[in-house]
Amino acid sequence: QVQFVESGGGLVQPGGSLRLSCTASGSMFRISVMGWYRQGPRTQRELVGAITPSGATYYPDSVKGRFTISRDNAKNTVYLQMNSLKPEDTAVYYCHTQPPRDIYYWGQGTQVTVSS
Repeated sequence: QVQFVESGGGLVQPGGSLRLSCTASGSMFRISVMGWYRQGPRTQRELVGAITPSGATYYPDSVKGRFTISRDNAKNTVYLQMNSLKPEDTAVYYCHTQPPRDIYYWGQGTQVTVSS
């Protein structure tokens, strides 16, 4: 069973930075497009970055220029570097395949809170 374990969240002031990590079990990681998602207290889950096995990336306009997704296929780990954080970035952040596959469960996520 594939598992995603996210870490690295926390409380940060506006303008600050955080680096999230997600480790995936299973051999699927190396051949999968991976994504970081977030769900705020009053919003639906949304994609905030995606990366192909070869390293091509995608970002929505809301985070472009502030967030950077990367991966280490040898470690089955995907990262999300978040800079210039805003209060509206407050959410629980998850990683999963992109698009999400129903056969894989979502992890617990990691809470990011941006507040002064």
